[in-house]
Amino acid sequence: MADKIVGVIGGLGPEASLHFYARVLALTPASRDQDHLHLIIDSNPKTANRNDALAGRGPSPAPQLVASARRLEQAGAQVLVMACNTAHAWEAEIRAATAVPFISIIETTAGEAARLAPAGAPVGLLAAEGCLRAGLFQRALAARGLRPVLLPDGDQDAFMALVYRIKAGVVGREERACMAAFVRRLVDLGAAAIVAGCTEVPLVLPAGAAPCPLIDSSEALAQATVAYALSGGDRSGTRAASAVASPADSSPATHHDCQAP
Repeated sequence: MADKIVGVIGGLGPEASLHFYARVLALTPASRDQDHLHLIIDSNPKTANRNDALAGRGPSPAPQLVASARRLEQAGAQVLVMACNTAHAWEAEIRAATAVPFISIIETTAGEAARLAPAGAPVGLLAAEGCLRAGLFQRALAARGLRPVLLPDGDQDAFMALVYRIKAGVVGREERACMAAFVRRLVDLGAAAIVAGCTEVPLVLPAGAAPCPLIDSSEALAQATVAYALSGGDRSGTRAASAVASPADSSPATHHDCQAP
Protein backbone atom coordinates (compact mmCIF):
# COMPACT_ATOMS: atom_id res chain seq x y z
CA MET A 1 0.00 0.00 0.00
CA ALA A 2 1.52 3.32 -1.07
CA ASP A 3 2.15 6.05 1.48
CA LYS A 4 -0.11 9.09 1.28
CA ILE A 5 1.41 12.41 0.21
CA VAL A 6 1.01 14.90 3.06
CA GLY A 7 0.31 18.59 2.52
CA VAL A 8 1.23 20.92 5.40
CA ILE A 9 -0.39 24.32 5.79
CA GLY A 10 2.54 25.98 7.51
CA GLY A 11 4.27 29.20 8.46
CA LEU A 12 1.92 29.79 11.40
CA GLY A 13 4.64 30.42 12.66
CA PRO A 14 7.60 29.19 10.67
CA GLU A 15 9.62 27.82 13.60
CA ALA A 16 6.64 25.79 14.79
CA SER A 17 6.23 24.35 11.29
CA LEU A 18 9.92 23.44 11.22
CA HIS A 19 9.54 21.70 14.59
CA PHE A 20 6.53 19.76 13.31
CA TYR A 21 8.47 18.61 10.23
CA ALA A 22 11.38 17.54 12.43
CA ARG A 23 9.04 15.44 14.56
CA VAL A 24 7.49 13.80 11.47
CA LEU A 25 11.01 12.87 10.32
CA ALA A 26 11.94 11.53 13.75
CA LEU A 27 8.76 9.47 14.06
CA THR A 28 8.99 7.88 10.61
CA PRO A 29 10.69 4.46 10.64
CA ALA A 30 13.32 4.97 7.95
CA SER A 31 16.75 3.56 7.18
CA ARG A 32 17.18 5.46 3.91
CA ASP A 33 15.86 8.59 2.22
CA GLN A 34 13.22 6.66 0.28
CA ASP A 35 11.59 5.38 3.47
CA HIS A 36 10.51 8.88 4.51
CA LEU A 37 7.13 10.40 3.72
CA HIS A 38 6.51 12.73 0.81
CA LEU A 39 5.61 16.06 2.42
CA ILE A 40 4.67 19.25 0.61
CA ILE A 41 4.88 22.31 2.88
CA ASP A 42 3.25 25.60 1.98
CA SER A 43 4.82 27.99 4.49
CA ASN A 44 3.07 31.36 4.38
CA PRO A 45 3.94 33.52 7.40
CA LYS A 46 2.13 36.41 5.66
CA THR A 47 -1.18 34.82 6.70
CA ALA A 48 -3.26 37.26 8.76
CA ASN A 49 -2.92 37.07 12.55
CA ARG A 50 -5.39 34.47 13.81
CA ASN A 51 -5.69 35.93 17.30
CA ASP A 52 -6.42 39.43 16.00
CA ALA A 53 -9.04 38.07 13.60
CA LEU A 54 -10.89 36.17 16.33
CA ALA A 55 -10.80 39.22 18.59
CA GLY A 56 -12.23 41.43 15.83
CA ARG A 57 -9.00 43.41 15.58
CA GLY A 58 -7.94 42.29 12.13
CA PRO A 59 -8.90 40.56 8.87
CA SER A 60 -9.80 36.91 8.60
CA PRO A 61 -7.00 34.54 7.51
CA ALA A 62 -9.57 32.26 5.86
CA PRO A 63 -8.78 33.30 2.26
CA GLN A 64 -5.06 32.68 2.78
CA LEU A 65 -5.58 29.36 4.58
CA VAL A 66 -7.96 28.16 1.86
CA ALA A 67 -5.53 29.27 -0.86
CA SER A 68 -2.72 27.34 0.85
CA ALA A 69 -4.86 24.21 1.11
CA ARG A 70 -5.82 24.43 -2.57
CA ARG A 71 -2.19 24.91 -3.63
CA LEU A 72 -1.23 21.79 -1.69
CA GLU A 73 -4.07 19.76 -3.18
CA GLN A 74 -3.16 20.91 -6.70
CA ALA A 75 0.48 19.97 -6.00
CA GLY A 76 -0.56 16.40 -5.24
CA ALA A 77 -1.26 16.30 -1.49
CA GLN A 78 -3.58 13.42 -0.56
CA VAL A 79 -4.15 14.48 3.05
CA LEU A 80 -3.84 17.89 4.69
CA VAL A 81 -2.58 18.95 8.12
CA MET A 82 -2.09 22.38 9.67
CA ALA A 83 0.63 23.04 12.24
CA CYS A 84 -1.34 25.70 14.12
CA ASN A 85 -4.08 25.18 16.68
CA THR A 86 -5.81 28.57 16.47
CA ALA A 87 -6.06 28.40 12.67
CA HIS A 88 -8.39 25.42 13.15
CA ALA A 89 -11.11 27.97 13.83
CA TRP A 90 -11.27 28.03 10.00
CA GLU A 91 -11.05 24.27 9.53
CA ALA A 92 -14.56 24.07 8.07
CA GLU A 93 -13.66 26.57 5.34
CA ILE A 94 -10.53 24.61 4.44
CA ARG A 95 -12.36 21.30 4.25
CA ALA A 96 -15.21 22.81 2.21
CA ALA A 97 -12.70 24.13 -0.33
CA THR A 98 -10.78 20.87 -0.84
CA ALA A 99 -11.53 17.26 -1.71
CA VAL A 100 -8.88 15.47 0.38
CA PRO A 101 -8.97 14.35 4.04
CA PHE A 102 -7.86 16.74 6.78
CA ILE A 103 -6.27 15.62 10.07
CA SER A 104 -7.33 17.93 12.90
CA ILE A 105 -4.69 18.89 15.46
CA ILE A 106 -7.52 19.69 17.90
CA GLU A 107 -9.21 16.29 17.66
CA THR A 108 -5.89 14.44 17.66
CA THR A 109 -4.68 16.26 20.77
CA ALA A 110 -7.99 15.93 22.62
CA GLY A 111 -7.96 12.23 21.82
CA GLU A 112 -4.49 11.88 23.35
CA ALA A 113 -5.66 13.80 26.42
CA ALA A 114 -8.56 11.38 26.86
CA ARG A 115 -6.15 8.46 26.52
CA LEU A 116 -3.61 9.78 29.04
CA ALA A 117 -5.71 11.66 31.60
CA PRO A 118 -8.01 9.97 34.14
CA ALA A 119 -11.67 9.89 33.14
CA GLY A 120 -13.41 13.15 33.96
CA ALA A 121 -10.13 14.80 34.94
CA PRO A 122 -9.44 18.54 34.86
CA VAL A 123 -7.04 19.27 31.98
CA GLY A 124 -5.02 22.48 31.87
CA LEU A 125 -4.86 24.41 28.61
CA LEU A 126 -1.81 26.31 27.38
CA ALA A 127 -3.38 27.84 24.29
CA ALA A 128 -3.41 31.13 22.45
CA GLU A 129 -6.01 33.80 23.07
CA GLY A 130 -7.77 33.12 19.76
CA CYS A 131 -7.85 29.36 20.28
CA LEU A 132 -9.54 29.85 23.65
CA ARG A 133 -11.88 32.52 22.29
CA ALA A 134 -13.01 30.09 19.59
CA GLY A 135 -13.54 27.36 22.22
CA LEU A 136 -11.69 24.78 20.13
CA PHE A 137 -10.16 22.73 22.91
CA GLN A 138 -12.90 23.45 25.43
CA ARG A 139 -15.45 21.73 23.18
CA ALA A 140 -13.14 18.88 22.16
CA LEU A 141 -12.18 18.07 25.75
CA ALA A 142 -15.71 18.41 27.09
CA ALA A 143 -16.92 16.03 24.37
CA ARG A 144 -14.56 13.45 25.88
CA GLY A 145 -15.72 14.04 29.46
CA LEU A 146 -12.68 16.13 30.44
CA ARG A 147 -12.86 19.48 32.24
CA PRO A 148 -10.79 22.34 30.75
CA VAL A 149 -8.76 24.45 33.19
CA LEU A 150 -7.68 27.88 31.89
CA LEU A 151 -5.08 30.33 33.11
CA PRO A 152 -6.53 33.37 34.89
CA ASP A 153 -6.76 36.46 32.66
CA GLY A 154 -3.56 38.08 33.90
CA ASP A 155 -1.58 34.87 33.43
CA GLN A 156 -3.14 34.35 29.99
CA ASP A 157 -1.98 37.82 28.93
CA ALA A 158 1.52 37.01 30.13
CA PHE A 159 1.39 33.68 28.29
CA MET A 160 0.50 35.47 25.05
CA ALA A 161 3.39 37.87 25.52
CA LEU A 162 5.65 34.83 25.93
CA VAL A 163 4.27 33.22 22.77
CA TYR A 164 5.08 36.34 20.75
CA ARG A 165 8.61 36.41 22.18
CA ILE A 166 9.06 32.81 21.06
CA LYS A 167 7.73 33.71 17.61
CA ALA A 168 10.37 36.47 17.53
CA GLY A 169 13.07 33.87 18.12
CA VAL A 170 13.65 34.57 21.82
CA VAL A 171 13.90 31.04 23.25
CA GLY A 172 16.41 31.25 26.07
CA ARG A 173 16.55 30.08 29.67
CA GLU A 174 14.10 32.71 30.84
CA GLU A 175 11.46 31.72 28.30
CA ARG A 176 11.80 28.07 29.30
CA ALA A 177 11.42 29.03 32.96
CA CYS A 178 8.35 31.14 32.20
CA MET A 179 6.63 28.34 30.29
CA ALA A 180 7.37 25.90 33.10
CA ALA A 181 5.85 28.42 35.53
CA PHE A 182 2.60 28.43 33.54
CA VAL A 183 2.51 24.63 33.73
CA ARG A 184 2.90 24.81 37.51
CA ARG A 185 0.15 27.43 37.69
CA LEU A 186 -2.29 25.11 35.92
CA VAL A 187 -1.29 22.21 38.16
CA ASP A 188 -1.87 24.44 41.20
CA LEU A 189 -5.35 25.16 39.79
CA GLY A 190 -6.07 21.42 39.85
CA ALA A 191 -5.04 20.21 36.39
CA ALA A 192 -4.28 16.48 36.28
CA ALA A 193 -2.84 16.78 32.76
CA ILE A 194 -1.69 19.65 30.54
CA VAL A 195 -2.46 20.24 26.87
CA ALA A 196 0.25 22.25 25.09
CA GLY A 197 -2.33 23.61 22.67
CA CYS A 198 -0.07 26.12 20.96
CA THR A 199 2.64 25.00 18.55
CA GLU A 200 5.12 27.47 20.03
CA VAL A 201 4.99 25.77 23.45
CA PRO A 202 7.25 22.78 22.65
CA LEU A 203 9.94 25.16 21.38
CA VAL A 204 10.70 25.97 25.03
CA LEU A 205 8.95 23.18 26.96
CA PRO A 206 10.54 19.77 26.40
CA ALA A 207 8.75 16.49 26.94
CA GLY A 208 8.86 15.44 30.58
CA ALA A 209 8.92 19.03 31.83
CA ALA A 210 5.55 18.75 33.56
CA PRO A 211 4.76 16.94 36.84
CA CYS A 212 1.75 15.33 35.12
CA PRO A 213 0.92 14.02 31.63
CA LEU A 214 1.83 16.67 29.03
CA ILE A 215 0.04 16.38 25.69
CA ASP A 216 1.98 18.28 23.05
CA SER A 217 -0.31 19.15 20.13
CA SER A 218 2.59 19.25 17.64
CA GLU A 219 3.71 15.78 18.73
CA ALA A 220 0.16 14.42 18.63
CA LEU A 221 -0.34 15.77 15.11
CA ALA A 222 3.02 14.42 13.95
CA GLN A 223 2.19 10.95 15.32
CA ALA A 224 -1.24 10.97 13.66
CA THR A 225 0.21 12.23 10.38
CA VAL A 226 2.85 9.51 10.21
CA ALA A 227 0.37 6.78 11.19
CA TYR A 228 -2.20 7.87 8.61
CA ALA A 229 0.26 8.41 5.76
CA LEU A 230 2.11 5.12 6.31
CA SER A 231 -1.18 3.24 6.46
CA GLY A 232 -1.99 4.49 2.98
CA GLY A 233 -4.98 6.36 4.35
CA ASP A 234 -6.46 3.41 6.19
CA ARG A 235 -8.12 4.99 9.22
CA SER A 236 -8.81 1.75 11.05
CA GLY A 237 -6.44 0.71 13.79
CA THR A 238 -4.64 4.04 14.20
CA ARG A 239 -5.09 6.78 16.79
CA ALA A 240 -5.34 9.19 13.84
CA ALA A 241 -8.72 7.72 12.96
CA SER A 242 -11.01 9.99 14.97
CA ALA A 243 -9.05 13.08 13.94
CA VAL A 244 -9.29 12.58 10.18
CA ALA A 245 -12.15 14.33 8.46
CA SER A 246 -12.78 13.42 4.83
CA PRO A 247 -14.90 15.68 2.62
CA ALA A 248 -17.87 13.39 3.24
CA ASP A 249 -17.46 13.92 6.99
CA SER A 250 -17.36 17.73 6.74
CA SER A 251 -19.81 20.04 8.40
CA PRO A 252 -20.43 23.50 7.22
CA ALA A 253 18.53 39.04 26.82
CA THR A 254 15.98 41.53 28.30
CA HIS A 255 14.07 40.53 31.41
CA HIS A 256 10.40 39.70 30.88
CA ASP A 257 7.95 39.13 33.71
CA CYS A 258 6.19 35.81 33.20
CA GLN A 259 3.87 36.24 36.18
CA ALA A 260 0.47 37.87 36.16
CA PRO A 261 0.45 41.56 37.05
